[in-house]
Amino acid sequence: MILLLESLHPEAEAVLASAAELLRAADPNQPPADLARVRAILTRGRGRITDALLARCPSLEVIARAGAGLDNLDTAAAARRHIPVVFAPGANTNTVAEHTLALMLDLARGITRSARSVAAGRWEERANYRGDELSGMTLGIVGFGSIGQRVARLAEAFGMRIVVAQHPARTSADDDFPRAPLHELLAAADVISLHVPLTPATRLMLGAREFARMKRGALLVNTARGALIDMPALRAALSSGALGGFAADVLDVEPPAADEVLLAADNVLLTPHVASLTAATYRSLCLCTAENVVRVLRGEAPQPRCVFRGGGLG
Repeated sequence: MILLLESLHPEAEAVLASAAELLRAADPNQPPADLARVRAILTRGRGRITDALLARCPSLEVIARAGAGLDNLDTAAAARRHIPVVFAPGANTNTVAEHTLALMLDLARGITRSARSVAAGRWEERANYRGDELSGMTLGIVGFGSIGQRVARLAEAFGMRIVVAQHPARTSADDDFPRAPLHELLAAADVISLHVPLTPATRLMLGAREFARMKRGALLVNTARGALIDMPALRAALSSGALGGFAADVLDVEPPAADEVLLAADNVLLTPHVASLTAATYRSLCLCTAENVVRVLRGEAPQPRCVFRGGGLG
C-alpha cells in the first residue's frame, strides 16, 4: 500500500497504482488510522512526514517528496530507521528561476502596480510612475545550487552584475561569478535573491541586523522558503523604507492571515507558492518521484541523484 498525503499528477498516480494500492489522506497532516500495510509515503509541500508518522508504519520501505526541498520530511528519523528518502532535485530549476526573474522584473518596474491602476481607471497615475531597469543593477544571490546558478545566467542576460554569497565550506570561487561574504553581499546588492534550503543554520537568516546592512531601497526576492526571513523584521524594514520592495512565492505561514500587512503594501508582490506548478514541471517532478519510489518497492535501485544523502547549501 502507498500512502498519498497529497495528490500527484494523474500519470504519476497511475505509475504508483501499478505497484501497489493507493491510500489517500483526506488531510495532508491527518493520515488514516490504520497504516500497518503502508510501504511508501509520498507528499508534496504541505504534508509532513514526521518521526511519529514513520513509527506508525511498520512495513515502510521508502518516503518521498515530489519536489526539491525536504524541510517537511524528517530525514534524520528516516536515516535512523534505514528508510531511503526519494525526491526530485533539479526538476524545478528552470521554472523557479524564471519565476524569480519575473518577480524581480515586476518589483523593479512596478508592472502589477501599474496594471491595477489602469484597471481601476487611474491612467493618470503614470505621472507618478517610479520604476527602474534591472540592467546595471547588482544582484546578490544567496544559495548557488542549480536554481541559483540558473537565476545568475538569466539575470546576466538582462545586464545585471552578479555577486554570489560565499559558502562557508568553500575557500575559492569555482564558477564565473565573484563571491563575497553575506554581509558584504547585502551591502553591495541592489537586488537580493534567496535560493538556500531551509535548515537550522538558515532559518531566520535575514533579520533586523541583515536588513540594516542592505542598501537603502534594495529589493528582496524569495522563491526558496518563507522561514529564511524574520517576518517582523521584514515588515519593519518595508515600513521604514529601508527595504524598497519585497517579492516572494513563499511565506513562513501559508496562506497568510487575512490581516497580514504585507497584503496591503504597494511595494510587496506575493504569489501563492506556484513557481514549480507549471504544467510541464509538475508532471516531470511527480513522474520522476513516482518512478523512483516504484523502483525501491520492486527491489531495484532508484536514480542515485534522487536519493537524499545530506549535503550543503550550494
